[in-house]
Amino acid sequence: MDLDLSSDSAGLTASLVDVESVSGGEADLAAAIERALSDLPHLSVHSDGNAVVARTTLGRSQRVIVAGHIDTVPIAGNLPSRRENGLLYGCGSCDMKSGVAVALRLAARLTAARRDVTYVFYDCEEVEAERNGLLRLSRNRPDLLHGDLAVLMEPTGGVIEGGCQGTLRAEVTTRGKRAHSARSWMGLNAIHVAGGILDVLRSYQPRRPDVDGLTYHEGLNAVGIRGGVAGNVIPDECVVTVNYRFAPDRSEPEAAAHVREVFSGYEVEITDSAPGARPGLDHPAAATLLAAVGGTPRAKFGWTDVARFALLGMPALNYGPGDPMLAHSPDEHVPVAQIAECEATMEAWLSG
Repeated sequence: MDLDLSSDSAGLTASLVDVESVSGGEADLAAAIERALSDLPHLSVHSDGNAVVARTTLGRSQRVIVAGHIDTVPIAGNLPSRRENGLLYGCGSCDMKSGVAVALRLAARLTAARRDVTYVFYDCEEVEAERNGLLRLSRNRPDLLHGDLAVLMEPTGGVIEGGCQGTLRAEVTTRGKRAHSARSWMGLNAIHVAGGILDVLRSYQPRRPDVDGLTYHEGLNAVGIRGGVAGNVIPDECVVTVNYRFAPDRSEPEAAAHVREVFSGYEVEITDSAPGARPGLDHPAAATLLAAVGGTPRAKFGWTDVARFALLGMPALNYGPGDPMLAHSPDEHVPVAQIAECEATMEAWLSG
């Protein structure tokens, strides 16, 4: 398929939504984005796997990174896209193909902005950190990611969301003893023992710390459970997968230590983690965007690649169309007017 970057932002969003791009399956969409951007003479275009980077080289004193991931969570009966009562529905419409559409429109329209801009469209944000396309770019082509400020076009409802939570996944394991289920008293059922893990989770009280003026809400939840050998065997192992979303005042090692403390007495293996990022709203490079957007900034609930840019030593903010509370839901949608509003705000800010 070919993308028409001259269409309005809502129409372009619908076109992006209609190209299925569940994490790991972004090749068709990445190729379409690369083709569309390669036709623009004011941009130099680079690719790395299913990540595409387009840059202006106008010699401006400031460079802004505008980034968005092109993958989605698995489809939940919400394709193709549809419009209804001023809303655009479809998988990825909110998280974050509407933000990607804004970035693509900016890339096409801003031929002589007051700031140089690097547009980054990358894969595998919705899965484990090691597969993240932005991480791969930071390893293979770190020169492409240099800038003064990064804007992640994540869904924020059209307001600035500062920083992000860290995320950690762990497997908490119980052990039992196998036996024939007809003689269950000869064994120890590991799945039954795992009830203690669920009791811990049900009684857990998450923190709500204030970090640099923004209030974050942590969470610790079971997201998977496995156990059992056969229909007539008492299981000798049960594994509960938990996800800890932690505020950016905690490091990854501190988050891991907290999870191990909460599940003291159980086997705990950390399987995946990514750091959070402090808000950074007081950085001078962020001040003009804050003024342009207006409103009251709030904490980002969830992990985003602002954390990746923070590790690169660059301040980063989340700003884009769509309600983040709708992300990953079957009813995912975005207000059409909000897409246009975000585009207009970003265009005015980048143009100075």
